[in-house]
Amino acid sequence: MIITSTKNETVKLLRSLKERSSRRETGLHLIEGERLVFDALASGIVPDTVLVESGAERLEQRLNEMGVPFIGVSRSVLEAVSDTKTPQGIAAAVKTPSTAPPPLYPENALIVSLDRLQDPGNLGTIMRSADAMGAAAVILGEGCTDPFSPKALRSAMGSAYHIPVYEGKLKKELLKLKNAGNTLICGHLAGSEALPELNGGCVLVIGNEGRGVSDEIAEECTLYRLKMYGRAESLNASAAASIMMYELSRLMNA
Repeated sequence: MIITSTKNETVKLLRSLKERSSRRETGLHLIEGERLVFDALASGIVPDTVLVESGAERLEQRLNEMGVPFIGVSRSVLEAVSDTKTPQGIAAAVKTPSTAPPPLYPENALIVSLDRLQDPGNLGTIMRSADAMGAAAVILGEGCTDPFSPKALRSAMGSAYHIPVYEGKLKKELLKLKNAGNTLICGHLAGSEALPELNGGCVLVIGNEGRGVSDEIAEECTLYRLKMYGRAESLNASAAASIMMYELSRLMNA
């Protein structure tokens, strides 16, 4: 049986997951596209519902080989569910991993923390860079955008399932990490162009795209800014974060 009506209850559920309130209420989030869906499944993410466009035999075969049940739908239904203009034949509602901060964080690790970061594209790119640079976790403080929104997940390219993502009261988590011996460093225009000596774990804090890191958070950190060799005075939050992560990871793995 192929679902062809956008008024179907399952279809309505997946459509609702474009909204943060629905994601929070149901404990599910929407993913779409072959790469992201299968990366999530391979990472152990539990699917609630998988929709496959009718006639997409290769996708059906991959799901059958993994033992993942799915529902066939028409192209119009997939377009209604999708957050993109050109759906790639598959979409799924999957269970959102717990984002509750742990009592203890890994020792001697790089951790990335975000203070009121608003743009989901920036967040996804930072998660992807954190994953690539071997970070142990990403912590989202109050006022950050949803890490499991469709745009953030597309930008993360699967990294949201490779690295723990936590949401909590940022100052509380940073003080926990500081008391455990980690060096707190935040990107700040008033900072030094030289990184402090690192004797253990390190937490990199990146602030809001327009306002930067709040004063309350900055006062707990060593302030650091990238040296600029051209005429631009600053970088996009995700670009700056990626460069800083590279520098810190390089020092920590030397």
